[in-house]
Amino acid sequence: MHKYSIRFWLIFWTVAAVFLSSWFLFWNVKNNGVGTTVAKIISILPIKQQNKNEYKALVLIGDYFFRKDDKEKKLLFLFQNNMEIRPGGGFIGAFGVVKMKNGKVQIIQTHDLSNFDARIPAGIEPPYPMKEIGYVENWKLRDSNFSPDFKINAEKAKEFYALAGGNAQFDGVIGITSNVLTSILKITGPIKLADYPGTYDSGNAILALEYQVEKAFEEQGIERDDRKSIMADLAEEIENKIFEFSAFKKIQLAQTLLQDLSQKDIQLNFSDTDIQQLANEADWSGKIDQDWKKDYLMTSDANLGAFKSDYYIKRSMDYSVDLSQDVPIAKLKITYNHTATQKDWMTRNYLTYLRVYVPEGSELIDATNFENSKIGSELNKKYFGSIIRVPIATSKIVEIDYTLPESMKDNYALKIQKQAGINDEPVAVHIVNVSGQIKNYSLNLDSDEIIE
Repeated sequence: MHKYSIRFWLIFWTVAAVFLSSWFLFWNVKNNGVGTTVAKIISILPIKQQNKNEYKALVLIGDYFFRKDDKEKKLLFLFQNNMEIRPGGGFIGAFGVVKMKNGKVQIIQTHDLSNFDARIPAGIEPPYPMKEIGYVENWKLRDSNFSPDFKINAEKAKEFYALAGGNAQFDGVIGITSNVLTSILKITGPIKLADYPGTYDSGNAILALEYQVEKAFEEQGIERDDRKSIMADLAEEIENKIFEFSAFKKIQLAQTLLQDLSQKDIQLNFSDTDIQQLANEADWSGKIDQDWKKDYLMTSDANLGAFKSDYYIKRSMDYSVDLSQDVPIAKLKITYNHTATQKDWMTRNYLTYLRVYVPEGSELIDATNFENSKIGSELNKKYFGSIIRVPIATSKIVEIDYTLPESMKDNYALKIQKQAGINDEPVAVHIVNVSGQIKNYSLNLDSDEIIE
């Protein structure tokens, strides 16, 4: 049952979402190249190219992993808690290893990183400023996703996995933030677990699980090493509900997961170059656009020791660029509002290492609340970095002024890439063109955006 059910709801989502009549075709050829057949149908549909890229990617990636080819495929899942934000999506508290063959899941292993990281040898220097602020002395898997580019994080995670004695050669690495659990529970409805009190639903699951693995397990007499076993139990219940879904529910789930992919709550990296290209074209790979030559903006926060305070942090950005000057001037304001009212088991004064990525060739002019700034270059971008502190129940506005390369004035366009794990961030953009005219834009940053 699992073989056909997984194949059904993975590929059917796409077909149902864009071309319901294709279902008849799928049912008749599902064991004979259904992925390629459906992808051809999608390529001729009168829809936006980005939608085509997404639907084709879903079909062909699913077909690759669930086809009958007698080849074992191994996936590394990184579970990223975005209540403790990191550049790659969130603190990695656990990971999973899934082995598949001929469309069947053969092995599922989950690991609590509190135990697994102890196997990694000490002495690996962590990136700035982990050591400088006293967060950690040694770099481990739990902190491996310190780049805003998911490909780099995936490679680093595999490197740490091998250092701990793991011998799997992974075909793919998949990063998942806590937001995905909320999304799925909106479709499945509330879930009750036999061995645990309470009910888990889309409104309370993240906080309830956090409390369970940090505090409640002691009250229930559960050993610390087993405190995250609830995750496996919850996953099993979710899986059971999904396999019982009606066709309509499968469509709802498809739409939800496509949104999670678009928002970078799910990020994909594969060793197969053709499959990875599909993920790139669908904007599901969490990659920094290193080829973009015009104006560019991305902010990257790394919560280092502020516990799960990101649950209470509200961010907004205001970006202005003046192209009427001889040298274009950019002004960025980032507002952090710490909405918590007191310290508790998950909340502290906020501390983040903020990096602002801008076009190569930009030069910092002035900054406010951006002390001891660190300037560097990576990923074909320049970045300005600073440690930002926001006490509980306060707000702080970070201001950064910098010049842009003169080439930005020609056929101006701005690309804003969002950080995985941070959604619904209000962004205001003000552009003064070469003639002095002002254009204003307002958006909620849920996916990468281009303003031309």
